[in-house]
Amino acid sequence: MSGSLTDNAVSRPELLNVADAVAREKAIERDDVLAVIESAIQKAGRAKYGHEKDIRATIDRKTGDVRLSRWTEIVETVENEETQIPIAIARKFAPDKNVGDYIVDPLPPIDFGRIAAQVSKQVLVQGVRELERKRQYEEFKDRVGEIVNGVVKRTEYGNLMVEIGRAEALLRRDELIGRENFRNGDRVRAYIYDVREETRGPQIFLSRTHPGFLAKLFAQEVPEIYDGIIEIKAVARDPGSRAKMAVISRDSSIDPVGACVGMRGSRVQAVVQELQGEKIDIIPWSPQAATFVVNALAPAEVTKVVMDEEAGRVEVVVPDDQLSLAIGRRGQNVRLASQLTRWDIDILTEAEESERRQEEFRRRTGLFVEALDVDDVIAGLLVQEGFNTIEELAYVPVEELAEIEGFDESVAEELIRRAEAFLVKRDAEFSEKRVALGVSDEVAAFEAFTPAMLVALGEKGVKSLDDLADLAADELVEIVGEGAMDEAQASEIIMAARAHWFDDETKATET
Repeated sequence: MSGSLTDNAVSRPELLNVADAVAREKAIERDDVLAVIESAIQKAGRAKYGHEKDIRATIDRKTGDVRLSRWTEIVETVENEETQIPIAIARKFAPDKNVGDYIVDPLPPIDFGRIAAQVSKQVLVQGVRELERKRQYEEFKDRVGEIVNGVVKRTEYGNLMVEIGRAEALLRRDELIGRENFRNGDRVRAYIYDVREETRGPQIFLSRTHPGFLAKLFAQEVPEIYDGIIEIKAVARDPGSRAKMAVISRDSSIDPVGACVGMRGSRVQAVVQELQGEKIDIIPWSPQAATFVVNALAPAEVTKVVMDEEAGRVEVVVPDDQLSLAIGRRGQNVRLASQLTRWDIDILTEAEESERRQEEFRRRTGLFVEALDVDDVIAGLLVQEGFNTIEELAYVPVEELAEIEGFDESVAEELIRRAEAFLVKRDAEFSEKRVALGVSDEVAAFEAFTPAMLVALGEKGVKSLDDLADLAADELVEIVGEGAMDEAQASEIIMAARAHWFDDETKATET
């Protein structure tokens, strides 16, 4: 079966010329092109001698000689007769071969017919295209975040195919600024926001609406940003309409906002023109969240800021005449400020905030009047001193309460006694309701649960340890009420409720 490969070699020096030409044109390695040509000849060989056979082709890198051969693996047990041969038979004509070796039989040169030539051409074209895509990926995979200049090559369903050097990139319709309209042959500047390996289609994705595009444009226009003296901390855009950019200077002698604006606005205007007239607010970044939010809402004035870090929300109070400016046209200003700071921003006027504060005062005053059986004056004094709940009053030291103007020790002691009595009565009512709802004593044994929480659990159908154990931490937090416990505490309770599951498994295993 074996023979000399050299005898069957066919000299095809023109293959080397083709490989050289393709390698130069597509910027691909010559050896990679020759490997694709080998694959094409191999495909044609299998079409002639049998697709199941292991047919391989090699091209001499110096002479262009083409050799075609059939490879047969030596095995103990044959699973595929087309590609394998048992060791017992192989040893008869190849005594030096072992299991795992191959017997290589040269095949006659292929006389390329129409079908074989067509198959070879398809394999060659596809192979070169894959090499070109791989080359593009390797060239651009580390260039994400760069700005590139290209020429619009063609339009497909509103998306632009852009030629950038030797590569082709996709600029989708939704990544263009609203009023832009590019035609074939137009030059375009865009931001590389993603480079992906894909089976088909472009791998390089461009954008003119990405926040990074604005940041990179400023880096090109402002030397201090390029040198790292000024840092862009955050960008929020409504492409083609308005943008906000937060900057900070690492050199106290350099004003970051002034440097970005430039002499008579020259630097910022260069960016504005590239972005089709997009108005850009440049604001100083601050490590203090409240200050940063105030800066982000410029040009509106802010009189008060209340932060809720757990919820990630911030409440901003502005003068009545500043409300429309703070919100902006169609909510644009507050929306961009929220994107920039990554806080949910609620805006209230001073009148609204005052009304809400009065309503909260009335609600708390009413709570103390009803629970303690006192008049509005005493209840109002308690609220003014910062008492929000009956529990806070019940556990405050007598001396501290007696220091309130108009109170003495006897009044303080009586208020605390009434608060304690109210809590005892309320907890007793909750306990009765808990029992009526069917919440088990095992659940009630958890010290973290107040009687009110146990009632809330019962109303939601959480009555046994198994019911409690089946909950997720966020579900438990939601049932007992926001702020009553955090997810870490809830997780500890749920794990404790699940402990009996493991105890039962251990007993069953022992049995």
